[in-house]
Amino acid sequence: MDALARLLDLSREEKIERGLLYTPAEIAQQPATWESTFSIFQKYRARLAEFLGDAGLGDPAAPKPTVFLIGAGTSDYVGRTLMHLFRRLWKCEVIAVPSTSLVTHAEEWLIPGQKYVWISFSRSGDSPEGVSVIEKALVSRPDIHHVIVSCNAEGRMISCAASHPQAFAVTLEDAVNDRALAMTSSFSNMVVFGQCMAHVHELAQYEPILHRLVEAGKSFLPPAADAAAALASEPYERVCFVGSGALEGVAVESGLKVLELTAGRILTMAESAMGLRHGPMAALDKTTLLIAFLSSDEKVARYEKDVLQELMQKRLVRTQIAVGGQSELPLDGFAERYLSPNIRTAVPDDCRPPVDVLFGQLLGLFFSLRCNLMPDRPSPGGVISRVVQNVRIYG
Repeated sequence: MDALARLLDLSREEKIERGLLYTPAEIAQQPATWESTFSIFQKYRARLAEFLGDAGLGDPAAPKPTVFLIGAGTSDYVGRTLMHLFRRLWKCEVIAVPSTSLVTHAEEWLIPGQKYVWISFSRSGDSPEGVSVIEKALVSRPDIHHVIVSCNAEGRMISCAASHPQAFAVTLEDAVNDRALAMTSSFSNMVVFGQCMAHVHELAQYEPILHRLVEAGKSFLPPAADAAAALASEPYERVCFVGSGALEGVAVESGLKVLELTAGRILTMAESAMGLRHGPMAALDKTTLLIAFLSSDEKVARYEKDVLQELMQKRLVRTQIAVGGQSELPLDGFAERYLSPNIRTAVPDDCRPPVDVLFGQLLGLFFSLRCNLMPDRPSPGGVISRVVQNVRIYG
């Protein structure tokens, strides 16, 4: 029985006592829920394709709108993992923009005369910043088309879009509306829905990729859980996550998971592999665990391996772990261990995030337990909450 399965096997009473009722199950359920999210997308697909066509994304020859992928915190990182895929398939300008930036600087982000499509992601649909930017845009810029993806049918973002012709609202199944403080299955399922949306005109190309993601996720969870539990038992004080392209978004989200689930007792940083040399490398020391989400693109991986080999030669960190898409890979002096799902056919980097992020989530879970915290509610002083509170919105 692997380390995650042992937590799932605890009695309900012990899970409640230790704050483990939701988080382990919400991590474990993800591969199965990705299939449900794909089925939900199939129901929306025809109407969504028509809506996006009306927004200017249907005619290949016509000038295309700029697409904003919007969210706060983990929901912002959904956009950061999807941006590269949308740009590649929609062949237009796609930018991940935090709603926390739009609420304060919307005018600076918007170019007069430019057409926009905003795709907003939110687990709760009640993020004060997310609600505010949508409500204000619907009034001040009625030409903007909005797609809202949430896990909560009762959220304000869904309700404010319900009756507006320029808005299209999507609610994922309630099972992925995570009850724990840290977003896990809500993150990966919004990413999967976004990947479906990017393939809206060619879903047949994405369906086999989705099946490979599900297969990879199921096979990756047990070894990833055991590795995460073993690493969390060692005396690390900080974790550095690195990745390139879409996998940089995974690195950032993984860093946030460890930070949230340990109440900041394990410090984290996230950076692109190439960016490490430009200053952030100074923060690495012998208390650091470094996790590299290694690209499956050989050209990109060469750059990443060079950086990792440099770190090994300088002996900057305690341990280096590489997480990759290939089933086997010679380490060649760039990591002490290589972790990968047992997947028969490679998945492109910009579709890998739902699987790769599982390791970051599991590290957060087991580091939380090492810190004697309750993973379902790991902020004892209430510093952070499941939905951000006490945000004043100014006109």
